[in-house]
Amino acid sequence: MNAAPPSRPEAASLSNAPEPASSVHFFSHETPATLATDNRQAAYEAFRRSSSRPVLRSGLRLPYPLRRAFKESTEPPPPLRVTVLALLLFGLLLGHARAAAPVIDSIDMVPRLTIRGEVGSTNLIEYSTDLNPTNWLVLTNLVLTESPYWFVDVNAPPALRRFYRVPVVVPANMALIPAGAFQMGDALDELSDAPVHTVNVSTFYMDKYAVTKTLWDDVYLWAVTHGYSFDNAGSGKAANHPVQQVNWYDCVKWCNARSEKEGRVPAYYTDAGQTVVYRSGQVNVSSSGVKWNAGYRLPTEAEWEKAARGGLSGQRFPWGNTISQGQANYYAYPASSGGYSYDLSPLGYHPAYQGGGFPYTSPVGSFAANGYGLYDMAGNVWNWCWDRYGSQSDPVGPTSGFDRVIRGGSWNHNANYCRTAKRNDYYPSNIDYNVGFRSVLPPGQ
Repeated sequence: MNAAPPSRPEAASLSNAPEPASSVHFFSHETPATLATDNRQAAYEAFRRSSSRPVLRSGLRLPYPLRRAFKESTEPPPPLRVTVLALLLFGLLLGHARAAAPVIDSIDMVPRLTIRGEVGSTNLIEYSTDLNPTNWLVLTNLVLTESPYWFVDVNAPPALRRFYRVPVVVPANMALIPAGAFQMGDALDELSDAPVHTVNVSTFYMDKYAVTKTLWDDVYLWAVTHGYSFDNAGSGKAANHPVQQVNWYDCVKWCNARSEKEGRVPAYYTDAGQTVVYRSGQVNVSSSGVKWNAGYRLPTEAEWEKAARGGLSGQRFPWGNTISQGQANYYAYPASSGGYSYDLSPLGYHPAYQGGGFPYTSPVGSFAANGYGLYDMAGNVWNWCWDRYGSQSDPVGPTSGFDRVIRGGSWNHNANYCRTAKRNDYYPSNIDYNVGFRSVLPPGQ
């Protein structure tokens, strides 16, 4: 006869003793008082032997949805009631264990571009799925509100590879002058008004050529029918020669007219609030009346000299330290005639341009360009600049003074005046046969 198996330790909990802190709690929507009280020991043993009951460890707390709890008590529930409860709990636990795990069925990866440039500038973004130069497509024109700027191509279609570029779109007949510091001033000939100092200049575009009579007339004729008036109509030896006999006021207003004619925001205003566009009269526009990042305008002295140097540093001319009439249209005055050792041509006007009458200007682009692709930055005609003549301590020039600066020399000035660092002051209402100009344009305009 087999001995009866020893009773399981948990049977000891079916008593009136206090429940230990690590005991198992079962949960039901009924209170303990509503549960049947008959056959409590048999019911418990049936529950214990049930193969469908969950295996619960001491101290386990079941979820909140079945929060109304009853504890093991002196009145165990009837077998059916407890077995149903066990099945219910088992189903809950099993369902929780078999819940569907989250599945990643696709990954969308979009390109993010980091673009650095001038704040406020407009940048053309192009894309391609290969590097064939003919396959670039325009994506968007993006205005930089900050730099660096992060652009996300959220509409990029799936592709094995995708390339992006921001091409430099240079306006027609203009050259890009890169941003950066340069040494401004004269270190060779001890010019008293041009001490050497470092100046930082932002990126800008400059006309490759001095403004021609053709370009001047095109803008001038539009301007006089759109609210502009000028002191002078301008003159030119031929259509492709530089315009001359225009004063500083004419040039500033012409730059505004060129901007408006092309649908750009003009740069010059008669008030510090920049609300009244400068279109007539002789107004000595102040720096506060200039939108420096909008429209065509005259170059500052610093911009002009950086552009004229063409990337070189410390040289007397845009190409080096000597000059000849094979490089520029100027009046030669060599050392042999009592002039300058760096002038290599015989005394006199340029022989190629004395014909056809006065003045002896040359067609723009008649000589080699400098390192930035600019022509006639020495000789032919002087270039009006924005600045008042004075100290060069500020990149946009002095705030006081009346005369304005001209730069570059001309067809009837000797080599001394054609030096890159040479400065000259001129009354803003003056005109001459040897004074013209060229304009600059900020990037993104």
